Amino acid sequence: MADAMNNKPAKQPKIEMNASRQFVPWMLEHKLSLAFTTYQTGKLFLIGLQPPDGRLSVFERTFERCMGLCSHNDSLYMSNLYQIWRFNNIVPTGQDANGYDRLYVPQASWVTGDVDAHDMAVDKNGRLIFVNTLFSCLATVDGENSFTPLWKPPFISKLAAEDRCHLNGLAMDAGTPRFVTAVSSTDVHEGWRQHRIDGGVVIDVASGETVASGFSMPHSPRMHNGKLWLLDSGNGDFGCVDIDTGKFEAVAFCPGYARGLAIHGDYALIGLSSPRGENKTFQGLPLDDRLEKAGVSAHCAIYVINLITGDVVHSLSISGVVEELYDVVALPGVIRPSALGFKSDEIRRTLNVGEMGSL
Repeated sequence: MADAMNNKPAKQPKIEMNASRQFVPWMLEHKLSLAFTTYQTGKLFLIGLQPPDGRLSVFERTFERCMGLCSHNDSLYMSNLYQIWRFNNIVPTGQDANGYDRLYVPQASWVTGDVDAHDMAVDKNGRLIFVNTLFSCLATVDGENSFTPLWKPPFISKLAAEDRCHLNGLAMDAGTPRFVTAVSSTDVHEGWRQHRIDGGVVIDVASGETVASGFSMPHSPRMHNGKLWLLDSGNGDFGCVDIDTGKFEAVAFCPGYARGLAIHGDYALIGLSSPRGENKTFQGLPLDDRLEKAGVSAHCAIYVINLITGDVVHSLSISGVVEELYDVVALPGVIRPSALGFKSDEIRRTLNVGEMGSL
């Protein structure tokens, strides 16, 4: 769009990313790329390495209010404002498309309505399961309904579009939903808003029991090597829950609102946000006091944390118009990923033909 006064093109909003000195070598060593979402600016980012010199490759696509993200085999699933998308990679192994070894093409979507879909995962039977935050349940997609509910916490008396407890996180174990996180155990319309400081709970899906409590807005529970890791976002802690005793052991402090967690080997990749403005959801949390005492402000970044030592070993700082992140996934074995969107006509010219079938 041109400026009406001087006929010059309008400036595009800036997004800047700065990697710590060893971030790129670490990605190269582990043959790892990553993807993350930000609903504030509606972006899906794919981060990899450019051949032949290994410089950082940043690829982005625009989708309104994109949030939950998961990787399964050669596909990516992503939730946005009222849909869930499945992207399939169409680049054969060992080949590339314009220098990218993955090209994720949106080839299926389910219209769920604005259910505020958070964490997602694919179970052992290939079924997509997502956290339906608006209806306080776990759900799946189908071809006839907005969604099919699968499970709800025992304290939720009925399915209602009321975001009663802000159910948000899902931890899978051997392809089965194992734990979920919620900001509170309330059963009234947006009751969680009054319990942001210490009402957070971890719930065992199979038994319905609350196995840990006292968190401030917990997010992103993940099972790894038999341990349950999560983000105690309102306190700024990343740590591990003893599922027998319910005790939470903080491993590292995150100087930002932590949300989005992927684990690769002995490392955690964590999304940090620096939410500002008039969004009261992120205001008045214990994290504010901890940041003030540390003499720092909230940081928007991807942190790489060593699970054994708790040290922040690498980071990717993000600045400009992006101030918050939602989800982060690791893409092992991927060097330089890309994706198609709908803002250009590339998708019209990209065709992937299956093998000849029979009538």
